[in-house]
Amino acid sequence: MSTALPELDEQMDLRPATSGPWQTVVWNDPVNLMSYVVRVFREYFGYTEERATQLMLAVHHDGHAVVAEGAREQMELHARAMHDYGLWATVREGGRA
Repeated sequence: MSTALPELDEQMDLRPATSGPWQTVVWNDPVNLMSYVVRVFREYFGYTEERATQLMLAVHHDGHAVVAEGAREQMELHARAMHDYGLWATVREGGRA
């Protein structure tokens, strides 16, 4: 009696279903001053004045800006930190408009 298994032509995809990259998105709000948002981006992310201002203006004019990209866990930490600063932030899988 043979116990050989039949050959399968299937290949398994072992990558996680949601492999990212992930993004931290900061959203516009009617509460925080633009200068405060720039300060948060500089203090927390270490952005230059110019980059922090560009991101703040995107938040102000477009309603949101992607402020960081990377592993999901890190982006969740960034979003939590933005909440601690009083900013509205979410995490989403990258590649979205």
